[in-house]
Amino acid sequence: MSQATQLADLTAALADGTVEVVDLTQPLSEQTPVLRLPEPFANTPHLSRRTLSRFDDAGPAWAWDVLELGEHTGTHIDAPVHWITGRDGEDVASIPPQRLVGPVKVIDRTAEVAADPGYVLTAADLDAFERDFGPIEPGTWLIFRTGWGARASNEEAFLNAGPSGPATPGPDVEAARWLSEHPGVVGWGVETVGIDAGAAGGFDPPFPVHNFLLGAGRYGLTQLANVDALPETGAVIVVAPLKLVGGTGSPSRVFAFVPR
Repeated sequence: MSQATQLADLTAALADGTVEVVDLTQPLSEQTPVLRLPEPFANTPHLSRRTLSRFDDAGPAWAWDVLELGEHTGTHIDAPVHWITGRDGEDVASIPPQRLVGPVKVIDRTAEVAADPGYVLTAADLDAFERDFGPIEPGTWLIFRTGWGARASNEEAFLNAGPSGPATPGPDVEAARWLSEHPGVVGWGVETVGIDAGAAGGFDPPFPVHNFLLGAGRYGLTQLANVDALPETGAVIVVAPLKLVGGTGSPSRVFAFVPR
């Protein structure tokens, strides 16, 4: 089958609904939850906007705004330069576009996270996933399905921070190492505010997914929506960040092509 035929078949499948486009992006607004770091660390702001014109004397036929938001706000990508271990790596604008489109596989721990919001994924869990669903092929984005996206409209529930710190699901140290060393994994996606578990500040090393994954030149993807609409295997993901020169991250629109 020629490449032109393959593209024509995809176009036809999109038109007749046998391939569905699933939007994996959370809405971005002034209410979008953002990460909170303890003092003395600097925090990213919520999105805010200032009107330039709204069909008035400043612009009689047009409306537009100035936005202020952090690079790591809402559904966003983490580039290697976001973390000290990847500081000599790619910024957002340098990420090859072919690494932003590829197969996506989903590891589901929704039931476990419902019982334990601080659930920690292990390397044994990842090994079992490959046994059950086959090898992770090169260029794959692996997504952690936890049901956390249902909390995204309530910042307190989404961050889920208590006296001992935030309780949100994520990988342990060895699982983080597994993700960074697997030859097929190009990126790790989550429904939570960050690619590490809420308790990861107390791990050794702290924040191991940031440490190992970004240090290995891979990418993170956070605050995903509608992950429950993805099959464990068989879908294709498209990650579309701003081509931000020097960017450590970027709000992104993320889609998946899902066969039905």
